[in-house]
Parts: sequence; structure tokens; C-alpha cells
Amino acid sequence: MDIAPLAVPDSYVLDLVPHGDERGRFTEWYRADVLAGATGWALPLAQANHSVSARGVLRGVHFALVPPGQAKYVYCPAGRVLDVVVDVRVGSPTFGVSDSVLLEAGRPRAVFLAEGLGHAFVSLEDRSSVTYLVSSGYSPGREFGVSPLDPDLDLPWPADVEFVLSDKDRGAPTLAEAREQGLLPTMAECAARYAELRG
Repeated sequence: MDIAPLAVPDSYVLDLVPHGDERGRFTEWYRADVLAGATGWALPLAQANHSVSARGVLRGVHFALVPPGQAKYVYCPAGRVLDVVVDVRVGSPTFGVSDSVLLEAGRPRAVFLAEGLGHAFVSLEDRSSVTYLVSSGYSPGREFGVSPLDPDLDLPWPADVEFVLSDKDRGAPTLAEAREQGLLPTMAECAARYAELRG
């Protein structure tokens, strides 16, 4: 697999290599050694999540407070989703910057985002599946979100999709409001966490 950095520091896209014959297809969708070689640390695996979404379902932008935060390794085994990473780390030189990757079953790819980054995706087909590995378990008191429709973020959502959001995501604050409310992780907290993981 090939790995390349995204526009948001500490996030990467991985182009996976499918192997197929008359029996079907096989893909190594996660390799700890490849990821650690790029990031400098291993993904501490605590939980594996799987969602199935109708076309237009928009999930995010979600993040967790640091420490420990929640790194994610995201893969789409069926359907198509537009996956988005947002830098929500206060004090980061790229605060508010986002990048997106089309994840689809026909072209196996994965996205990794480190602790402290925001994550969202929109389903572009019915029954799109997203499977993701995370570095910490679900902790509702430490998990927050910002609005995926925040005009200041101007995320690259397709214009031809009617969005379906949870009540929580629909009512999430803008990035500026979340910053004012002290809900966002800081770059200093995240840098300390990354150094701890590298050590």
C-alpha cells in the first residue's frame, strides 16, 4: 500500500492494493507497520466500528478531547462515501483547514487521522459501509462535534445530495462557537499526545 499526507497535518490517505482472480478479491486494508512508518507511532487499537448509511447521510464533524483523543483509521468496503478531515486543534497553523478523500469499494483506499482532528463523511450511495478502527473507546463526556454545514468551514459536500443528519449533528456549534465554548482540543495537547505515542 502507498501512503501520502493530506492537507491537514497528521492525516494520511492510503492507496490499497487489491488482489483478484475468478474467485473474487482480497485486500490488506490495514497494516500497522506501514502506518507506524509514516506517523512514527503505532495505532493503539481500542475499538472497531461499522456503519451502514443511506445516500445523503452525513455524519460528523466529530472529535474527542485530548488526552487521550481518538485516532481513526477509516475504510469503505461497500458503496461510496466522501470522507473529510478537519483541523480543529486550536493553535495549529492549519486550524480550520480540511481535506477530503473519496472512499469507494471499487478503488480500495483508507484514511488515517490522528488524535485531535475532526472527522466527517457523507454517503454517496445507499447502503454505503464504513468500517473504522479507533484508538480509544466511546466516551460520551469527551466526544464533541462541530457543524458539518458551518459556512466558514465550507466543506466540499456535493451539491446534488439531500443531507440527512442526526439531531446532535444538526444542532452542533460552528467551529468559531466551539472555540469560544472551550470545546476544542489544543495543538499543544495534541503535540504532547503524539510525543507520548512516539515514546
